[in-house]
Amino acid sequence: MSRFEKLSHVIWHCQYHIVWVPKYRYRVLKGAIGEEVHNCIEVYSGRLGCRVEELNVQVDHVHLLVRVPPKISVSQLMGTIKGKSALRVFTRFPHLKQKPYWGNHFWAKGYCVDTVGIDAEMIRKYVKYQEKEEHRQVRLELA
Repeated sequence: MSRFEKLSHVIWHCQYHIVWVPKYRYRVLKGAIGEEVHNCIEVYSGRLGCRVEELNVQVDHVHLLVRVPPKISVSQLMGTIKGKSALRVFTRFPHLKQKPYWGNHFWAKGYCVDTVGIDAEMIRKYVKYQEKEEHRQVRLELA
């Protein structure tokens, strides 16, 4: 089975490791709140056509390894996940919203994202091989 996925006009493998934290890095992502965040990430990622490969909700941060189709930007994915999950958490756990320091924001601004894929040396070898292969194909066509 190929690691690539297909859409109508593209074959793709776009995988990202994303980390983000609650506002002030409060240790609130435990118990029912952590479970709700976990469920929200699964549901809202799926609705965008993304596939969660790994998900780890720690008490003060979230790690997400996700495949994102090229038609969806990472910022669109994160805006949806953080926005919708904050609304769900504040609805299901209204006591969190009563604290004055939240200011109607559950998540801290921003996130850390890193691409996951073939390492740089492997890409260099691939590109080098492709160039040699192209030259070989041109020679065969001229012969």
